[in-house]
Amino acid sequence: MKAAVSLDDLVARGLVGADEAPALLPVQEAFRIRVTGAMERAIGDRSDPVARQFLPDVQELGIQDGELFDPIGDEAHSPVKGLTHRYPDRVILHVTKTCEVYCRFCFRREAVGEEGHLTEAEIIAALDYVAVNPQIREVILTGGDPLVLSARRIKDLVGRIGAIATVETLRIHTRIPVVAPERVTEELAESLGNSRLSVVLVVHTNHAQEFTDAARVALGRLRSAGIMLLSQSVLLRGVNDSLDALENLFRELMRNGVKPYYLHHCDLARGVSHFRTSIAEGMALMRGLRGRLSGPLLPTYVIDIPGGFGKVPVNPAYVSRGDAPKEWRITDWKGGVHRYADP
Repeated sequence: MKAAVSLDDLVARGLVGADEAPALLPVQEAFRIRVTGAMERAIGDRSDPVARQFLPDVQELGIQDGELFDPIGDEAHSPVKGLTHRYPDRVILHVTKTCEVYCRFCFRREAVGEEGHLTEAEIIAALDYVAVNPQIREVILTGGDPLVLSARRIKDLVGRIGAIATVETLRIHTRIPVVAPERVTEELAESLGNSRLSVVLVVHTNHAQEFTDAARVALGRLRSAGIMLLSQSVLLRGVNDSLDALENLFRELMRNGVKPYYLHHCDLARGVSHFRTSIAEGMALMRGLRGRLSGPLLPTYVIDIPGGFGKVPVNPAYVSRGDAPKEWRITDWKGGVHRYADP
């Protein structure tokens, strides 16, 4: 089934009511729409946890003070196009701006889909930068979603990164095994599993309802290829902001051989305030999960400091109450202290 990429598609498939569509036209103009067949089949009704992640909502038009075009500051640490070098030992390589689905809460929602894939010249420049900076031990492929590339192109890119002697680890951030599991072929799994690098695949998923039988097969194929599987999820109001929802998600991940890794506090992206919980609510949920789940099933609750100062765990070593109501003091990995106004 072809992906739904417009309001007309969503209406034709019964995902959005014809009476809703006129009010949603400005949302379509501002932010891209794409829902795969797998996620369409996973949606039960217009307001369920999967639908909320992928179907447009008029609330996205409400831009709040403090919301940002680049909330985690990728551009502030970009030495060459497509590369982010925020920490000494690792870089992010944004190989594409394209995704199989466009999440309504994405922190790169205004950049994805714009420029397609990096050109060959841009990839050469990025890999040259990695090669002449031997302190870089890990390359993180992201985007967009790097697994939208063909298996042939992924194999070629993995080989070129593996040819840089100082790189030890390749991390891939993707939604593909869950939202488009048919793309996880034997060829793709083998090309990742046969690398000399330690390959870590981080699957983005936010609710147990996203897991279809095809997703379970795709994850099993990757696991059989010897690839380490981790997860990252975003804490989202109305999707997974309850103990039951998070417990079910993390147990489903572990049943499929995926270690829950990160639970992200929702970033200050424009038009996503209706998804954002407070930091205090997130901390309370993590305390509650401690009594329900064993250590291997518990992710680290993290927040990206706006402005490009990095990601830190949400715990007292890094996050403390500020002087004003709803204000927090967040200490970055270098020891810098930042004020965070929690909307």
